[in-house]
Amino acid sequence: MAQPNAPLSFATADDVITAYTQVNLVGGARVASAAALDVKNPATGAVLGKAAASNAEETEAAVATAKAAQAGWAAIPARTRGKMVAEAARAVAAQSEMIAQVLARETGKAIRTECRGEITVAADILEFYGALGSELKGQTVPFNPRMMTTTTLEPLGVVAAILPWNVPLVLGALKIGPALVAGNTVVVKASEEAPFATFLMAEIMTQYLPAGVLNVINGDGKTCGTALTHHEDVAKITFTGSEAVGEAIYKVAASRIIPASLELGGKSPMIICADADLDKAVAGAISGMRFTRQGQSCTAASRIYVHDDLFDSFMEKLGTELEKLVIGDPLDESTDVGTVINQKQMDVIQGFVAQAEATEGADIRRFGALPEGGDLAPDLFMQPTLLLGLPEDHPCVTQEIFGPVAAIQRWSDYEDVIARANGTHYGLAASVWTKDLSTALDSTSRLNAGYVQVNQNLTIQPNVSYGGFGRSGLGKEASLEAMVEHFTRSKTIVINFD
Repeated sequence: MAQPNAPLSFATADDVITAYTQVNLVGGARVASAAALDVKNPATGAVLGKAAASNAEETEAAVATAKAAQAGWAAIPARTRGKMVAEAARAVAAQSEMIAQVLARETGKAIRTECRGEITVAADILEFYGALGSELKGQTVPFNPRMMTTTTLEPLGVVAAILPWNVPLVLGALKIGPALVAGNTVVVKASEEAPFATFLMAEIMTQYLPAGVLNVINGDGKTCGTALTHHEDVAKITFTGSEAVGEAIYKVAASRIIPASLELGGKSPMIICADADLDKAVAGAISGMRFTRQGQSCTAASRIYVHDDLFDSFMEKLGTELEKLVIGDPLDESTDVGTVINQKQMDVIQGFVAQAEATEGADIRRFGALPEGGDLAPDLFMQPTLLLGLPEDHPCVTQEIFGPVAAIQRWSDYEDVIARANGTHYGLAASVWTKDLSTALDSTSRLNAGYVQVNQNLTIQPNVSYGGFGRSGLGKEASLEAMVEHFTRSKTIVINFD
């Protein structure tokens, strides 16, 4: 097993950002990039730091490094690889507070409600996959008594893992963990909006891994992303992000005849039945809509269907609870809700709300007080917003907003609400809130989504298979099956004894 280097040690989050100024992490070392791009603090509007803006040559160098390390990494027994990844995961967990401090600054997410939890889950996912090394096994096939016929699982090679900005650490762990344990090497393209916490988590991990096994680059999609996905030595692409970019990546993968797994958008329905527990349903709506993440989640329960019998009491209690959420400085321990990631995304969100406001009969309700004063810039703070009275074909009901905005719809007929919930080209997540077992079983079998829950709205959990249908993407994450199906290839071996 590789001996770890001296543990990384940073006194402050600013020290972390300085350390990763205009560098990539390649071969276990920080390598200077020829160009840089600004990373802003969404809460203040100030430039937080300068990240690498990798060109095609720098991207190719990272892939070459990963390729050179792959054969040696694959030769290590899978269980040993798993132990190394698990040890790296524990090292990540030990520095969770520093990672969370960096993450809060670059994403604008509240450190108490979002960032600490994210790094805890990310480390848990890595340790979960670390324990699965022994499960990478083939089969013995009863083909012919005079022939030994077996299957084995082999790594694919170099995996390109492209991360989004909303939950980069959890989604990074879902790609890095299974890829490494399966014997692949990895080149991560960090989000250019929020790269620094990803670099820190990865470098902590590299202290426990052979050089070149895990590499991180940063840059824009047009240059860095294109060079990575088109590289002839990349054997697999795993991407989380927008539907449009996912479609483009899938076309690249298809043209190269390599596998791709895609976790894309969602417009997840939440069906609240007349017999639902009101308190649990309201709490589930707040957590399920990911309001403390500013609604910036693919699984956000952004279509909430409430039965007529419960509608008025639900809306009253939901409004009361939303008013209690504190919107403010992401680093303040009293803050529940931070900021939208950038002005571009805020413009998209506000554009949807403006369409709702222009719709006859619409009722737009905003909750909570926006922060005032201090060093905070007001531009990217937004109140949780509920949209009522919209027709089912309204853009705010059919399209992913990716902000703290939920459409609330009434229903009275069960068959009708199931049809409405399924009336989308997405199919990522859904939830049903009922005390009736028959309704729970029937609805979960009929809802067209890859991740369906009853009386809860949990986020991604290790060992719970996660992934969507339709234009929400391809493939699964967070499970043993995900590692085997998406990060290995099966080889059939036949030995004739005659």
